[in-house]
Amino acid sequence: MKLIVGIGNFGREYDFTRHNVGFMIIDNFLGKIKYQEKFEALYKKMDINGEIVYFIKPLTYVNNSGIAVGKYVKYFNIDIDDLLVIQDDLDEPVGKYKLKKHSSSGGHNGIKSIIKALNSEDFLRLKVGIRNEHVGDTIDFVLGKFSKKELSIMDENMDTFKEIINSFINNGADATMNKYNSR
Repeated sequence: MKLIVGIGNFGREYDFTRHNVGFMIIDNFLGKIKYQEKFEALYKKMDINGEIVYFIKPLTYVNNSGIAVGKYVKYFNIDIDDLLVIQDDLDEPVGKYKLKKHSSSGGHNGIKSIIKALNSEDFLRLKVGIRNEHVGDTIDFVLGKFSKKELSIMDENMDTFKEIINSFINNGADATMNKYNSR
């Protein structure tokens, strides 16, 4: 069983904001689907190539993402190696990505919350860049909407993000890191 978490803020006012990269990637992967609600998150359970996968979008806002993630991990007894968290990364340019495991939050409050809830830093993260050359106030920036140019860059990378998710589901964290971090 796998758990794939997209970090973001719930509500129309947060659509296409930089902090909602996780939601955007999950929605792109799943397409138009109807989510259910459980443990303070929207979720979709799927069987993909014989693997049960839960996709979740926490309803707790970014800074408290660990509340929902912790509940899913505990209830479904999900191994830490079977967890993928998709997050925004202010340190990388828009659309660039890296896969990380066994690392600190890097100042991301949603990741801090998940680390605290799981008492572990050992889960896989797909860190997707949101930085541009006009960074001012961090809170305003991450809650700001992507420009048309930035959305275009994100759209160009969605197929790669789908490949990464499929690789994680089918091949696991280490094989996915080995393949996609070497690009």
